[in-house]
Amino acid sequence: MPIPSFRFRPKYVSFDCYGTLIEWPMTPITRELVGDQIPAEHWDQFVKEFRGYRYDSVLGKYYPYEETLQDAFEGVCRKWGVKAAPDAGKRFADGVRSWGPHADVPEPLKKMGENYKLVILSNAGDAFLEESVPRLGADFHAVFTAEQAGYYKPRYAAFEYMLDQLDASPEDFVHVSSHTRYDLMPMHDMGFRNLVLLDRGCDPVTHGYDYVTVKSLDELNTMLGI
Repeated sequence: MPIPSFRFRPKYVSFDCYGTLIEWPMTPITRELVGDQIPAEHWDQFVKEFRGYRYDSVLGKYYPYEETLQDAFEGVCRKWGVKAAPDAGKRFADGVRSWGPHADVPEPLKKMGENYKLVILSNAGDAFLEESVPRLGADFHAVFTAEQAGYYKPRYAAFEYMLDQLDASPEDFVHVSSHTRYDLMPMHDMGFRNLVLLDRGCDPVTHGYDYVTVKSLDELNTMLGI
């Protein structure tokens, strides 16, 4: 089946960062912290619920990313009746800062950056992106963070910050994320229509939000006419 192409040239191709471009091996750190407190047969459910607590922790007023990770971990541990390490947030944050790009990212992303203005909108803080973005090996027109915006995705204000900083409108973007709940669903509701799910298994594929699903940035480059 032929790969569809966009019927316009976007001013910007914007991305989520962690999980989408940068690897996101959160589960191994979680296992180190929890140890044998969770029976093997319940492990997948614990991981799923921890993901939900991380989402919940960013829905309110902005506070530092490391603290949201600590709060989310304490929340899921409290629910399951297990002991939460007091330094869990730091250990997760250290992990995020250390991770590199998915193996399939650097080459096609560099090619994309030679043809389009690339933008990142990330939920991590400035210090995280300062370490991670250079590892991607591509030129970025702009990098925006929740710390700068004062709001986390999926809050509309996070996306409005990006629009305001670029003096742009939703029609100017193709936006790419591996996260439906943080990015694609709220952006659709805000009027973004050129949305792409880079499917890495982070979130279930949902229906009714008009995004295109791809398996690689090479596929996206084809859609962009590169």
